[in-house]
Amino acid sequence: MTSVPSVPAADLPADVAMLDVREADEWAAGRAPGSRHLPMSELTQRIAEIPDDEPLYVVCRSGGRSARVVAYLAQQGYPAVNVDGGMQAWAGSGREIVADPDRTPEII
Repeated sequence: MTSVPSVPAADLPADVAMLDVREADEWAAGRAPGSRHLPMSELTQRIAEIPDDEPLYVVCRSGGRSARVVAYLAQQGYPAVNVDGGMQAWAGSGREIVADPDRTPEII
């Protein structure tokens, strides 16, 4: 796979807007505050919902799915950047995670 632009999760500003491409159960269990949810499986059908006027930080659980999404978005002309290490690295660096109201935040 071609290398994609990436940044370590620990180097992102705490309030950065991220596009989370994990599935619904993963999103419900734990996510970065303020992140937007668009599962990888729905990306091509919902691409019109993606903003194209700012760097777009894309995250998944560990960085693999998000790297594929970034490669695709870059081909479409979006300024996308992979969050290296994904939500595991985000949480592992002590960053806040939130979950649905009936859940304790965790990365699954």
